[in-house]
Amino acid sequence: MIKGIAASAGVSVSKVFKLQHPEFVIERRDAIVEEELAKLHNAIAATQKDIEMIKAKAVGRLADEELAIFDAHLMVSQDPEFVGQIEEMIKNDAVNAEFAVEQVSNMFIGMFESMEDEYFRERAADIKDVTFRIKVHVLGLVIPDLSAINEEVVIVAEDLTPSDTAQLNREFVKGFATEIGGRTSHSAIMARSLEIPAVVGAGSLLDKCEHGDEIILDAIAGTIIFKPTDAQKTEYAEKAQAFADHKASLLALKDAETVTTDGHHVELAGNIGTPKDVEGVINNGGEGVGLYRTEFLYMDASELPNEEDQFQAYKAVLENMAPGRVVVRTLDIGGDKELSYLKFPHEMNPFLGYRAIRLCLDRPDIFRVQLRALLRASVFGKLSIMFPMIATIQEFRQAKALVEDEKKNLSKEGIAFSDDIELGMMVEIPAAAMLADQFAKEADFFSIGTNDLIQYSMAADRMNEKVSYLYQPYSPSILRLIKLTIDGGHKEGKWVGMCGEMAGDERAIPLLLGLGLDEFSMSASSILEARRIIRDLSFAEMQDLATKALDMPTTEDVLELLAANVK
Repeated sequence: MIKGIAASAGVSVSKVFKLQHPEFVIERRDAIVEEELAKLHNAIAATQKDIEMIKAKAVGRLADEELAIFDAHLMVSQDPEFVGQIEEMIKNDAVNAEFAVEQVSNMFIGMFESMEDEYFRERAADIKDVTFRIKVHVLGLVIPDLSAINEEVVIVAEDLTPSDTAQLNREFVKGFATEIGGRTSHSAIMARSLEIPAVVGAGSLLDKCEHGDEIILDAIAGTIIFKPTDAQKTEYAEKAQAFADHKASLLALKDAETVTTDGHHVELAGNIGTPKDVEGVINNGGEGVGLYRTEFLYMDASELPNEEDQFQAYKAVLENMAPGRVVVRTLDIGGDKELSYLKFPHEMNPFLGYRAIRLCLDRPDIFRVQLRALLRASVFGKLSIMFPMIATIQEFRQAKALVEDEKKNLSKEGIAFSDDIELGMMVEIPAAAMLADQFAKEADFFSIGTNDLIQYSMAADRMNEKVSYLYQPYSPSILRLIKLTIDGGHKEGKWVGMCGEMAGDERAIPLLLGLGLDEFSMSASSILEARRIIRDLSFAEMQDLATKALDMPTTEDVLELLAANVK
């Protein structure tokens, strides 16, 4: 039995399709510039044709969010800076095209992989995928056509690119297992969208199996068994059926109320990054959008998005989610999320520096454009505006004053906006949590951002393996900060949500319920399972459980308490 990371839940008993991409060694050689430039341009054109064909085949099988990955791939292949550097290397050094592609792509990949932000690390995978295709076309080699698979298999590979994953047909591909990768890689995200079981990061696999071997893929436990016994095949076939029955039962909860056994109601919402993501929230029974990350509008553009472009994006989300609430987080840029067209100062510690609301208040010319677009869009649904990285009352007041100022400007121009817009804030800085009772007199709501709240509270970078043991959502100190925030909001009659990873954590949900959280916002695929969990719980019992957890001295004690009391 081989252990990996369960990236997309499910169980399959099938046979191995051993995927091996063409292998080649690229060496530098002197070449004729004109010939190599022609090879490069032909290879880029062929790559773009591949991408467009793969996207066309995937329409109807992948969600719009996943299809957008191929638009990103086309952008990489057309990026003037990226392609320009390859061309310059060929011209200046008179080298072969594949060597220039390799050198320039490795530089870009290394730069993106070193970034801590998940969004940018995923861009490294995009560059790898695209440049692999370019190199293959330059060399005149062939990439396996996974869309031609016509029998039931589990794909075993070193890794799957987004292009590979998009070609998978659920009718025949019953799962995949890879040697490398993680839950947030594009292939894992797309596997969840296609509902194909996947285990990733399992280490050496290809030398342990042959094409056609029998395989069991348990993408619930994250395990792989090659050449299973008859008894194992029977056991896992039953487990696969039980999983299918469970999924069917979850679909029955799509339109159900999120209410506990003793009648306490909470709201389940989805986190989104683009207007296209709303469909996933609705299809999974989400009652609203608890976090719309507007920075993606800025990251996916070559210049600051104008008011009209932003208005159209916000309008689309509000219309599609109506009458549900949409919480829009204003521009959260800085730290490791930089924009190529916006100059940021060099900082020793950018995560604690010039970012989010601090940048917006310093650059009202940028901030006002976003606020105007949001206010204009507010007439198309139920809008709540949320300011990130708030540390002081003064910051919140300044941000709120800019909103009021833009309302006056729009009124003078005769442009309509809603008179029922909530203005709230993310609680992700411990100072804000400690002063929640005072902030609640100024804000209409709180949304707790646990990702940053935990790392700032524990002084531990969550991406640093050496201190990852300190990144503990179940630490009693974190639970107390969450409780302070919830109590502070409730004292003034304000609702309190959570949009960090913890909100969708199945172990954390009972505890957060007991702490009094009003709204849980998570990835769309987690909503139905969260609803099932909450509907099986007693609010009164979870309140007692949370009270006990707050008095625990260690994380381990809290986890033991949960294990003993929540099934």
